Amino acid sequence: MADHDLTGFDRGTFAHDGVTRRILRRGTGPAVIVMAEIPGITPKVLAFAERVAAIGCTAVLPVLFGTPGREGFPASGGRLKSALYTASSMGKVCVSREFTVLATGKSSPVVTWLRALAAYEHERCGGPGVGAIGMCLTGGFALAMAADERLLAPVLSQPSLPLALTKGRAAGIDISAEDLAAVRGRCERDGLRVMGLRFRGDRLVPGDRFAFLRRALGEAFVAVELDDSDANPEAALPPHSVLTEHLVDAPGEPTRAALDEVLDLFRTRLLEQPHETAAETPAPAGGE
Repeated sequence: MADHDLTGFDRGTFAHDGVTRRILRRGTGPAVIVMAEIPGITPKVLAFAERVAAIGCTAVLPVLFGTPGREGFPASGGRLKSALYTASSMGKVCVSREFTVLATGKSSPVVTWLRALAAYEHERCGGPGVGAIGMCLTGGFALAMAADERLLAPVLSQPSLPLALTKGRAAGIDISAEDLAAVRGRCERDGLRVMGLRFRGDRLVPGDRFAFLRRALGEAFVAVELDDSDANPEAALPPHSVLTEHLVDAPGEPTRAALDEVLDLFRTRLLEQPHETAAETPAPAGGE
């Protein structure tokens, strides 16, 4: 795909606790925080956001790394440039204190900022609550965000942190014990469901990680696990990005069925529940 010029997306910023980031938005209705994978908000991530908007939600994309709209994995030409761009985005994440890349039993500090964004968008957009989806390095963020009761529909697409360099790291995920206990309590008390997606052969998202989530959350963890042969064979990288790079967007395809399950979760939790419209009072300070 070519670069996306961001036509159709509103642009703004959100500030919390001294940190200001750019925000893209599309649609109306309850908010869904869409957190991109490495190298950033690619055209295929934007295409996913468009699908979220099409069901009647507001897709909200915080710029955590990379250049919004830039194609990360061109089908032909520019492969060296693409590799350098991906490496640059990954390098910035690895040295940032906001991202917990290796530690187990710890939520990334950026989650605090993301929870504040979700609270702001809930106030701005209305609805019963907020949805969130993280992809790859941001996958576990949606789980940690669910410690906040405003988060009603968390989705973990190929959650890749902590990097599975050891057996212990492979059998965990980037969330603190306190946040995990809060999420577990919500599952038991409120019927919260947490959806996770992965390809079975993906070394970045080992099966032990999903086994850990099953033990931690029980039946509240809904695992969507696909065979590697289900991935788009034309993708530049091995099977990993279920909803973007490796999506085969055609009826009957397993990755399309996974996409539909995600959208159904947002629809059921955010659109089919009784809710009030967006508040008439001014939104909390911090966004614009």
